[in-house]
Amino acid sequence: MTQSDVSSSTQLNPAQKDVLSQLGARPNERPDFSDGLKAKLKSKLEEVAQSVVTDLPDNESLFVNKHLLSQLMGCEAKYVAESQENFEWSIPTARGTLSHKAIELSIFWQGSKDSLTLTNEAISRAEQGNDYMGDWIRGLTNGDRAQLCGEVNSRVGSFLETWPPLEKRWKPMLETPIRVELAKGKVVLSGKVDLTLGSAGGNTAGKVIVDFKTGKFSPSHRDDLRFYALLDTIRIGVPPRLVASYYLDQGEFSPEKITLEVLESTIARVSNGMTRLAELHLEIRPPSTQPGPPCRWCLLSQGCEAGQEYLTDNSD
Repeated sequence: MTQSDVSSSTQLNPAQKDVLSQLGARPNERPDFSDGLKAKLKSKLEEVAQSVVTDLPDNESLFVNKHLLSQLMGCEAKYVAESQENFEWSIPTARGTLSHKAIELSIFWQGSKDSLTLTNEAISRAEQGNDYMGDWIRGLTNGDRAQLCGEVNSRVGSFLETWPPLEKRWKPMLETPIRVELAKGKVVLSGKVDLTLGSAGGNTAGKVIVDFKTGKFSPSHRDDLRFYALLDTIRIGVPPRLVASYYLDQGEFSPEKITLEVLESTIARVSNGMTRLAELHLEIRPPSTQPGPPCRWCLLSQGCEAGQEYLTDNSD
C-alpha cells in the first residue's frame, strides 16, 4: 500500500501518509515460505497438546487465547483468582469491542461519515442484541451511556483522523476469528484479530495484522500479535508479512516482521502456556506468584506476602 493506492480525490494528512508507509511493501520485500510450514508448526503444537491432555476428563477441553497466555506468563495465582470470577461488562471492557464495530462500519458506510454517527450506530446495534452486552447497555444510566459513547467516540475519531480510508481492494477485515484445534479438539487456541489487510499470494506473505491499542507500549502486545500470526499461519499455511500494534492516542506503530524464528519462539511460548494451564487446571501443582505492577489491582493483594512486599517497595 502506498499513497498511489488511495483514491485520487482523497487528501491525506501526515499521520495517514505514515500509516501507508509503515504498512506498504514492495514485491521484493515480501518473503516466501515453504509448502510444509503449516504441517511443521502444527505438529509441534500437537505433540505438546497430546501430552498435556492425558489426564483431562473426556468432557473437558482447554481453551487458550492471548489474554490467558499473558496471565499465565505472569502471576499464576492472580490468573487462578480472576478465572473464578464471573465476567461482567463495564465501560473499560466494552469500549474496545464497540470501537472495533464502529471502525468496521466505517469501511462500508455510504456517504460522509463522522465518528459520533458511527459510534451511536455501533452502540445502537449492540443494544438491540439478545446477548449479555445488549442487556448491559439497556441497563446503563444516562450518565454511563454518555461516558461509554464519549470513550468509544474518542477511539473511533482517532482512527478516522490518523488512518487513510480503508480501500475495499486492500481486503480489510475486522474482528476476524481464528481458531486452531489440537488433540482432537481437547485443546483449542483461538483469537479475534482487530484488523487484517491484504492476503498471501501463493506462498508469498502479503497479509498485515493490526491490533489497536491505547496507552503505552507493553511487551505483551507484541506477544499477542505473534500468537495471532502463529494461528493464521497454521490456518492458511503462509505467515502474515507484518504484525503491528497501533496506538490510537499516540498515532504510532510498533511493527514486527514475521519470520521463522518469530514463529518458533511463539510455539515455545504457547507450548509453555498449554503446559501451565493443564497443570493448574488439574491441580498438579499450586500456582506460582510473580509480584509486579499488576499487584496494585490484584484480587489477592491484601493476603499475598510477595505482593505486599512489592507494593511497599514501590509505593512511590
